[in-house]
Amino acid sequence: MAPFACGLLVLTAPLGALPRRAAAALAAAAGVVAGPLYVHLQPGLRLAAPDPRPAAPPACPALLRALAALYAAAAAQRGLDLRVLLGPGRRLARRPRVLLAAAEAPGPPGPVRLGLQRLAAAAYGCPPGLPAVLLEEAGGGPEEEPEEEPGAALPDFADVAVGGTFDRLHGAHRLLLSACCLLARRRLLAGVADGDLLRHKVLMELIEPYELRAAKLREFLEDVKPSLHYDIVPLVDPYGPSVTDPDLQCLVVSEETRRGGEAVNKKRLENGLPELALYEILLMKDPEHSQNEEEKISSSSLRQRLLGTLLRPPRQDPALPSHPYVIGLTGGTGSGKTSIAKLLGHLGAFLIDADKLGHAVYVPGGPAYEQVVAAFGAEILDEDGTINRKVLGAKVFGNQVRAAQRLSIFNLMSSELSICAEDFYFSAL
Repeated sequence: MAPFACGLLVLTAPLGALPRRAAAALAAAAGVVAGPLYVHLQPGLRLAAPDPRPAAPPACPALLRALAALYAAAAAQRGLDLRVLLGPGRRLARRPRVLLAAAEAPGPPGPVRLGLQRLAAAAYGCPPGLPAVLLEEAGGGPEEEPEEEPGAALPDFADVAVGGTFDRLHGAHRLLLSACCLLARRRLLAGVADGDLLRHKVLMELIEPYELRAAKLREFLEDVKPSLHYDIVPLVDPYGPSVTDPDLQCLVVSEETRRGGEAVNKKRLENGLPELALYEILLMKDPEHSQNEEEKISSSSLRQRLLGTLLRPPRQDPALPSHPYVIGLTGGTGSGKTSIAKLLGHLGAFLIDADKLGHAVYVPGGPAYEQVVAAFGAEILDEDGTINRKVLGAKVFGNQVRAAQRLSIFNLMSSELSICAEDFYFSAL
């Protein structure tokens, strides 16, 4: 079956059964839906009933466990945009093109499909007549399982806060945000890291712009629980409005960010405000992580997987010659420059290593050696007369060099490096 652009999956199994069945249900749905997959949870609902009425699932620990299982299972389906809905009440951001339910849903297939269509129309304003598919999960139908008691309700707060980078919204983000939606009655304040807070992130160059991250965050939240008010603000320091907003009552954290939550409470006390309740969500393990990636689901790992992929097509410019085609590889330490250069080399590219050429420019006898020593003094030299790069770097990037002198040396090095690169290229032809 050709994939549909968007789908709505209705799960009516007991919440306690979902952790065991989530992987099979999502694997089956991913074979039908290529884009966003919405999930409506309503334990015990009989779709074959004459008039199935939508209802939000109970906000309880069993629901959080079910959400964790669903988002963890979605991580194994690369690219699956899963959104588990926590309350009906508005049209969804992306219109579903197909309705899905498990094949073992109680009742004859015809009434079950009709019930799917009626439920989708009543809960989310879906047009009548959408295709309704009953999924056959791999491994056959599940064993009969007893209903699980919802257990104690989750605590609730009028106003809840959460913070993060929220780059390439993944399953761990979605679980964290879903927990926020379950805890909040009125408002969720979401701080999105920006500016200096991104400086030390892995592959920060590949972090999506703030505007795009904030827009994706809002779309997800307003889909998941439209009844809440969402304040989405940029975070340019570790605290943001969490230390000044008197209406906040709870801050949702992970195992990694709990210490940051404690720092927020310390600041609030200093500002004469009450402490926030800290509600902690467990980290989610990444079933697909490689040896060089974090074990948890993280945006850093997702950005690392982008290395070696084409993020945008080459710019077509008729004024540029067709060859030689010049590709510049830049990035911080550990960003994959050497690996990508090797791949391009295997494809026939001629490689010019600017680092190696730059070092050659100021070796003894090199074209810039005398000028660099004259500019920075003999103290940058080792006993054998070579320039000590660590000592030189401290002078160049410290406060020991005037801006004009630094610019002069930079222009000299750039000029000599350009000449060396040209000589290196043409000598290899």
